[in-house]
Amino acid sequence: MLELINVDAFYGTSRAIQDISMELRDGALLSVLGRNGVGKTTLLRTIIGLMDRTNGDLRLDGESIARVPTNGRARVGLAYVPQGRGILPRFTVRENLQLGLFTRKFRSSAVDDFVFEMFPMLREHLTRLGGNLSGGQQQQLAIARALLTQPKVILLDEPTEGIQPSIVEEIEEVIFKLNRERGIAIVLVEQSVAFARRASHRFVIMERGTIAAEGDIKDLTDSLVHKHMTV
Repeated sequence: MLELINVDAFYGTSRAIQDISMELRDGALLSVLGRNGVGKTTLLRTIIGLMDRTNGDLRLDGESIARVPTNGRARVGLAYVPQGRGILPRFTVRENLQLGLFTRKFRSSAVDDFVFEMFPMLREHLTRLGGNLSGGQQQQLAIARALLTQPKVILLDEPTEGIQPSIVEEIEEVIFKLNRERGIAIVLVEQSVAFARRASHRFVIMERGTIAAEGDIKDLTDSLVHKHMTV
């Protein structure tokens, strides 16, 4: 479904990731692991088209999208939930959700009911400003907004970072359901090895802007974790 072929990505003239080749199969969940600063967020930004310059090819359903701008990538099926969530603080919950409807071929101002089934809290706070929500509530809103774009692939950048423990399990369960029940493919940047092992089909471990290890999730051994993730 999603394939990167010999991809380099740059901030200005500085190469941030180099020679990345990987694939995400239809309906799969791929965890991207590694220490801080090794290029995990940069990888997601590269996929969604937010880097200054890229080389190599990126394909979705066999079609190259390497020269497609970010808004075009959203229209063909990529959704991105960044670190920090990207919620507009002075927009209401309803207005933030409606932003997710703009990429659809057939415009609608109605938010799909399944979003409220998955995140009941959002229905209760539709008129509340996004900036007045807790971190966990903002993360739920950010994921819900991404879902409204009707994506084939969701890119999630550490979705449980800075979230109160009582909400972490809820968000992890939502991620699992989106993948297993709704069949949405997911690229998940994650620090929790335990959750990655529970939820993922495959993994990649990054180091210094390259892929240091990859494989089926059953091959994510303690020795690999110790070698590439222990500080």
